Amino acid sequence: MPAAVDPAWWVSGTWDGRPIGAFLARRDVASIFRFVHARGISYNAIGSLVGLSANRVAEIAKDVRQVTAYEVLERVAVGLQIPRPAMGVGVLEPETFDAPDRRGDNVSEPPVRRIVADHGPAADLDLLAGLRTGLDEALASSTVSPRQMELIEESVAEHVQAYPASAPSLMLTRLASECAEVQALSRRRQPAMVQARLSGTAALLATMCADALMRLGEIRQAHLWYRTALVASDDSAEPRLRVLVRAQAAMLPYYFGDPHRTVSLADAALALSKTASPSTALAAAARARALARLGAVDAARTAIGEARRSFDEVGDDDSDAAFRFPAKRLLFYLSGATTWIGDTAAAYRVQGEALQLYQASPVKTLIDPALIRLDQAMCLASDRRTAEAAAEAQMAVAQLPPLQRTELVLTRAADVVEAIPQSKRGTEVAALSHYVAACRSQARTLGGGTVSPDP
Repeated sequence: MPAAVDPAWWVSGTWDGRPIGAFLARRDVASIFRFVHARGISYNAIGSLVGLSANRVAEIAKDVRQVTAYEVLERVAVGLQIPRPAMGVGVLEPETFDAPDRRGDNVSEPPVRRIVADHGPAADLDLLAGLRTGLDEALASSTVSPRQMELIEESVAEHVQAYPASAPSLMLTRLASECAEVQALSRRRQPAMVQARLSGTAALLATMCADALMRLGEIRQAHLWYRTALVASDDSAEPRLRVLVRAQAAMLPYYFGDPHRTVSLADAALALSKTASPSTALAAAARARALARLGAVDAARTAIGEARRSFDEVGDDDSDAAFRFPAKRLLFYLSGATTWIGDTAAAYRVQGEALQLYQASPVKTLIDPALIRLDQAMCLASDRRTAEAAAEAQMAVAQLPPLQRTELVLTRAADVVEAIPQSKRGTEVAALSHYVAACRSQARTLGGGTVSPDP
């Protein structure tokens, strides 16, 4: 079987009983890929030639995805040694209508007037028909098909479902290709409705990237991705999505910045929506937790009540997907709020209930339960049960897989150490401090691609 493309195929080859040239003229990339594959060239090799992944080539060949981008069509022609005129790509265009007038002056005339002047009244309809055909092709080549849009949204939905139980470093790798595809499609002219859907998809992808980077402690990059998510959500013109992205973005300053900023983002999210939704309940809970961390005890207690009432009104169904706000997620936020205001009795109750709900879930979300257990450790430290606090914090981190022991978790474990007075730090606290340092060292090793033994 041949190992390389033979340019003669495009002259004399046939596919499905028809000359291959007929498929080239229609820019039927699916048939082109099938034609080449049938001649012994793998999808992986085709992908290397045209700059696409083997999976994407296979999807195109099976008519699961369509190629509409001009730059991709051009790569197909060049990579597979197809004569460019055969596919109508990269061909010099005729003289443009806005060139200087051939009669000597430099004033351009409208296209129809030039057609009549240069070719006579009988010729302008033919040229106009050609212009219309070209315009139709331009619109078709720049528009995402309904099926293509559905596939993109389905793929993003799969990422949303998998995100909570996945290591952030692995999710970033998976999300990168989706971001690249949405970016390429968004750069081209799209109908308003399609562009709004693309922007909504971009907002969800950017928010997941931002959250993953936040967990890894990449604060600057997380901030920039949240900013991208905010812009995309606003461009989508979807009110609930605009609320959701702001509520999610409020987490970054809560964990790695100024909780005042969290309150501001939560307030902005709540101000955007005139109707209650799970996203507004999330924003209310985020606001309560940030106020508690700021030490505004009375305001935090009021905000906790508001968050509970908001959830009771519009509470989300139980789900383990990202961006959902079921009861266990509300309790996760209230765990932090009650811990920071020092109401340990209430905090222990909330934490116990939350952990039961997470444990009962068929999908084992790992980060939220670990952070709840670290809240428990903070409560134990507040109750001067320092040895128990250190042991609980270390166990919460140790039970996570190495790739899930991210900077977000380790920072909360370090907070437990800081909450214990220096004079009360016994051997258990020292062990926790050393363990956090060892985990951070391991995280750097994992980031470099080498797996080291558990600390």
